Amino acid sequence: MALTIKVLLENRLADGAESSLVAKAGLSLLIQDEATSILFDTGPDGTFLHNAERMGVDLTRLTATVLSHGHYDHCGGVPWLPDNSRIICHPQIANERYAAVQFAGFTRKLKKLSLDIDYSRHQMEYTRSPVEISEHFLWSGEIKVDEPRAYGIINGNDSAVDYVIDEGVLIYKSDQGLVIITGCGHRGITHIVRHCQNITGVRKIYALIGGFHLRCATPWELLRVRRFINQQQITKLMGCHCTGAWGRWWLPDMISPATGATFVL
Repeated sequence: MALTIKVLLENRLADGAESSLVAKAGLSLLIQDEATSILFDTGPDGTFLHNAERMGVDLTRLTATVLSHGHYDHCGGVPWLPDNSRIICHPQIANERYAAVQFAGFTRKLKKLSLDIDYSRHQMEYTRSPVEISEHFLWSGEIKVDEPRAYGIINGNDSAVDYVIDEGVLIYKSDQGLVIITGCGHRGITHIVRHCQNITGVRKIYALIGGFHLRCATPWELLRVRRFINQQQITKLMGCHCTGAWGRWWLPDMISPATGATFVL
């Protein structure tokens, strides 16, 4: 069974893509097999719809929209979805969050990383647990990490560290192994892959696709990720969005999806 991935939005424009397409920081993928059609993330605004129209992509018959996490460049396009759209995501996706610096007990907010989105218009499926979307598609639910990395703060009465615990991934169970689609990879590629293996019982990873959050990674971290990927013998590695040029250069046989591209696995 073939899996088709259409890149509706990514940081870069694909070589040879139509000039009317728009690339900007964010991610939005349409992922389909013969029976199921899933919109994975929406990017920061309605650009994914503009690009879908230019690419001749029909978004009116989606099985579901899956949101990887609550950063604006992944869920900011939700207001452009039709009312009553089915959306699967973590319960904490609507947290107000900021990039911040913390020093000697003092916290200073920098850039706001979330948007005020009215999710009440939609058929929301909030869950920390995995969700079977179809025979082959699975939402990972919350990915447990013993020592998570902080990515700013969550605003409330008392500012709390934001570990992006709402981040999950989309899993496709193929005959050749798991296809794992990530938004940003904040929880760490190693933790993500092991979580997917644990909840599915499938050890073989056929493809790893999406943002790997390696654009500012240290050489040691890149080496560790590279070794892990080699150990897993992943057949296809497709890093985009926040993988960064640095990550793409270090990781083996990397394919770089970009706005306007289509891949068939």
